Amino acid sequence: MGQPSAPRHGSIQFWPRRRAKHSVARLRSWAPESKAKPLGFIGYKAGMTHLQVIENHPRSLSKGEEISVASTIIDCPPMTVAGVCFYDKHLTGVRKAGCVWADNLSKDLGRKIQLPKKKSIKTFDNFTQFEDVRLLVHSNPSAAAIGTKKPKLLEIALGGSKQEKAAYAKQVLGKSISVEDVFESGNSLDVHGITKAKGFQGTVKRFGVPIRQHKAEKTKRGIGTLGPWHPNRVRYSVAQSGKMGFHLRTEYNKQLLKIGKDGADVTPNGGITKYGIVKNNYLLIRGSVSGVKKRPVMLTKSIRPDHSMTKEAPQIKYVSVKA
Repeated sequence: MGQPSAPRHGSIQFWPRRRAKHSVARLRSWAPESKAKPLGFIGYKAGMTHLQVIENHPRSLSKGEEISVASTIIDCPPMTVAGVCFYDKHLTGVRKAGCVWADNLSKDLGRKIQLPKKKSIKTFDNFTQFEDVRLLVHSNPSAAAIGTKKPKLLEIALGGSKQEKAAYAKQVLGKSISVEDVFESGNSLDVHGITKAKGFQGTVKRFGVPIRQHKAEKTKRGIGTLGPWHPNRVRYSVAQSGKMGFHLRTEYNKQLLKIGKDGADVTPNGGITKYGIVKNNYLLIRGSVSGVKKRPVMLTKSIRPDHSMTKEAPQIKYVSVKA
């Protein structure tokens, strides 16, 4: 039998190997959009299933044939717009000028931050000169089957011009946003998630170093040396033991197969294992998604879309609901 291929794990592309600070991904950039609408949505990973679809990719060898596709179910309870943040110009770009809060804030939001006791003094009339507008939204996990009521709170960018952003933000302040207001079936998405945490692991599992023979000096499941005598320091590329997982990872250009309204269409009898029943709108995304079940994932418009991908979702013939 030939020697199995086992490349080095733990790509140095992702360096330094820092763990994420929060269970929801941090976003630093947004894709451009001409329409005035949110550019992202918070969902919760429910599990995976498989579909039977008619392949419609123009360059696929199985185009027009019925194929089996692995798919991830994302439970998407509506987000609530708690505030609107205004930004003005600064030497390094933009900086926050202020925020307008909604009058009817959710009680669950008090589990995340201290709610203001008085009505917000600042209104939209206080911000006439601004450079950017973003929505301050929070998720509603109590509507999902994840066993918590503490929401995730973050800012989401808007598309359109400055005036269109302000007009849209004024319209949705204090209201709910559905996933259908952000995406359409067939869209290409970027999925920002936090990978599964695996604790303290050795060099074999963490970096894929070869196991040494039993006559090796000192240790078998370790590296032979940390490096030469000079320079007298350990290089960052040397495999060492440490904590593994819980990293922020972004998967680009994931195809959105379907936006469903009835969670019963994808929920088996007794619920999804380790999740439960999908009670809200849901997404079917082609392929896998980083993270464990019940963990929030951030869905955004593709920042570098693949134009060779088809813009139409394939026809779904069958959705597996077997537990």
